[in-house]
Order: sequence, then structure tokens, then C-alpha cells
Amino acid sequence: MIDIHCHILPEVDDGPKSWDIAQQMCRMAAVDGTQHIVATPHSNDTYFYDRKYLSSLLERLRERVGDSPALSLGCDFHLSFENMQSALDVPQRYCIANSRYLLIEFSNFSIPQQIEDWMTQMSDRGIVPIITHPERNPLLQQNLERVSDWVKLGCAVQVTASAILGGWGTRAHQAAQWLFKKKLVHVLASDGHDIVRRPPVLSQAREAVAKEFGEQTARALLEENPHAIVTDQAFTR
Repeated sequence: MIDIHCHILPEVDDGPKSWDIAQQMCRMAAVDGTQHIVATPHSNDTYFYDRKYLSSLLERLRERVGDSPALSLGCDFHLSFENMQSALDVPQRYCIANSRYLLIEFSNFSIPQQIEDWMTQMSDRGIVPIITHPERNPLLQQNLERVSDWVKLGCAVQVTASAILGGWGTRAHQAAQWLFKKKLVHVLASDGHDIVRRPPVLSQAREAVAKEFGEQTARALLEENPHAIVTDQAFTR
């Protein structure tokens, strides 16, 4: 499996607070069957995203954990006005592993009025926004049809693995089920932050998806599509 959304770098955001915990997260993920993790530090009003500095931290983590799991750099990109302008100017600063794919996170309190225009402009630049955990967003929970509209504009959708298991509550679980039934889910990821509350594990969710929606779907969401993302290939949506 490949995990394209995980806060694995220590001391840079609300993820692991030490190198030891970051290493434990890597070991936990590897034991669970994850072969590749994309480190996705936040870029928002609280956490500044410095790609060069974060790349150096990723290399340091590689030296500590070895080849398992493999590690790439991405970004948990908050859709603030300043960030949206920056992404239009230099999209590769934030994309996953120098690919065309960019994780985007909506605020729980507002959705930018210009979001459709921004998505279109990003698509014109060859960038594919991946909407992270819409099932957990209280605004989108009330209007999931908007997610369908954004997919038609060229976006992909990433659902949190633990939401499938009820780990984010009833509303998030119901929203995830709706997205699945509408065939609007393209990737499952852990959005891991630590080793206790939000661990970087995927296998239980993979089993649940395989049981309810079929092995082919589970393989696409946790293996094939994530592999296409980290290797900058297109995938069927």
C-alpha cells in the first residue's frame, strides 16, 4: 500500500513531536503493509511551508528508517487566499513528489468563493488537485454534491481510512459512504499524525473496503491510484 497523506516529519506541524515518534510511525506503517509514505506537512496560517528545509528533514528521516517505507514529500495545502495565489505562481512547490498532484484542504468555516475558477486555472497549468478528507468537513457534509462538481472540473478525492471504520464519528462515516456509492473516492490515506490517536495504518480500512465494495476497488484506492500519483502518472477517475 501507499499512503499519500501522512504527517510523518517531526517538529514541523501538529504531527510527531520527536524523531523517535516519527521513526515509530514509519515502523508501524511498514508492519501494517505500507511500502511508501508521502510526508505532507501543513501549509496554513499556523505552519509555514519551506520546501527546501522540509526536503532536508525528509532525507534525515530516510537515513534513520532506511528503505522501508520509501518516503516522498508533499504538502497538506490549506486553501487560504495567499496559498491559492502562491500555488498559481509556483504549483510545484507544493505538489506530491514533483508530480502534477496537489493535496488541498478546505477550511471547516468557509469555502472560497473563487474556488471553481482557481481549480480551472490549476487544471490549465496541468495540476490535479486532490481534495483531502471531504467526509470530515462540516460544510461539505451538508452539501456533498459540491464534491461531485469539483471532480467534474478535474479534481480527485482522498478519504481518510479511519473514517471508513467510524473513527471520525457517524456523520463522517455516512459522508464517506455517500462518496463511495457515488464513485467519488479515488484514494484512501491515513492522515496519520502520531502512534496513538491518529496512527499511520491502512490495512483495516483496506479490508473493510474490499469486503463492502470489492477487492478491485480496494486495490485501486490503496495501491494503483496512489502509485500513479507518486510516479506522476494518470489514473482512471
